[in-house]
Amino acid sequence: MHPHRRGFIQALLCLPGVGPLLEWLAPSLQAAAPGGRDVYRELGVRPLINAAGTYTTLGGSLPRPEVLEAMQSASRQFVNLGELHQAVGQRIAARAGCEAALVTAGAASALTLATAACVAGKDAEKIRRLPDTAGMKNEVIIQKAHRYGYDHAVRNVGVKLIEVESRADLEKAVGERTALMLFFNDNDPIGKIHVEEFAELGRKLKVPTLNDAAAEIPPAENLSRFLKMGYDLVTFSGGKGLRGPQSTGLLLGRKDLIEAAALNNNPHTDSIGRTNKVDKEDIVGMWAALEAYLKEDHAAVWKEWEARVRTIATAVGKVQGVKTETFVPPIANRVPHLRITWDVSLRKPAEVVKQLREGEPKIEVRPLIADGIEVSTWMLEPGQAEIVGQRLAAVLAGR
Repeated sequence: MHPHRRGFIQALLCLPGVGPLLEWLAPSLQAAAPGGRDVYRELGVRPLINAAGTYTTLGGSLPRPEVLEAMQSASRQFVNLGELHQAVGQRIAARAGCEAALVTAGAASALTLATAACVAGKDAEKIRRLPDTAGMKNEVIIQKAHRYGYDHAVRNVGVKLIEVESRADLEKAVGERTALMLFFNDNDPIGKIHVEEFAELGRKLKVPTLNDAAAEIPPAENLSRFLKMGYDLVTFSGGKGLRGPQSTGLLLGRKDLIEAAALNNNPHTDSIGRTNKVDKEDIVGMWAALEAYLKEDHAAVWKEWEARVRTIATAVGKVQGVKTETFVPPIANRVPHLRITWDVSLRKPAEVVKQLREGEPKIEVRPLIADGIEVSTWMLEPGQAEIVGQRLAAVLAGR
């Protein structure tokens, strides 16, 4: 064992109530068990405690045991990928309460495939030509306040984004070249056209609407909420709250558009989505993740997240001058979080983040805020809330 790790464990043993941590520490901080394998140690890459959330750069979420079991089963035999996509899509659609579903290579892939479906449809010649959209409907309407990095996945299809601000702007912008109206759900509070009105406008103007709701699970009811509003297509990340394979996403909605998206997707060779391969293991894993999520006791899980927040708040609250506040984001990643603030003239938030990141074990928290840091607890494993609390308290106290 690394000497710094040994010292950290010995220090923890002196703390009251730390016994339960050993269950987590054994696999996470010590060498792999006999006969097992520690691939990160072999590669010289340090694992981390994720007190930040479901960020792709940190690996999203940890797959549920049911997901890994399903993926193992799928890995043992060959299958026709098209048939598998169709079978899993039908199962997911039935559980999500929609016409059709497609497992995609992440939510960004779903954006590309949804756009391709609205631009090229099921026309084989148009599918082959993308991203050359000459002579096709090739404009996508988006609110100016909803422009975001992931709209690149939409632009990949060769479309032009038409920015609007008001309802009147949008109605004026719709024309014969309009293929799609795109709504970024995270930015609902800052746009002038809000989520329900945007869907209503799409129906009125007879333009397909797509809601990028990648980070909107939980709550579970969001799986059908936006479609019930009237959105034609909705996308979710598979590797965030659903805890499926990190490289998966879901595209849900109208049967004709989902079928068109599938034709623009792998395994069809000459298509814009050929690079968006989802293997048989991930397709099955996404289905297993959704099934497991819907069977979960969501109230009990919520209480566990709240308990972790209290554990960390209690630990850092003992440091003089430190204040804590529990909050739930109003939209996207709507789970209990902890905001920790202090006199930043004494210790810069960036310094605290650096110490957490460079210490042992390595800990990541949410992006910086002006007067402190924020901690997410829903990606923590059992026992890790205690570790995060103790480490944060020590860093904030200058120890």
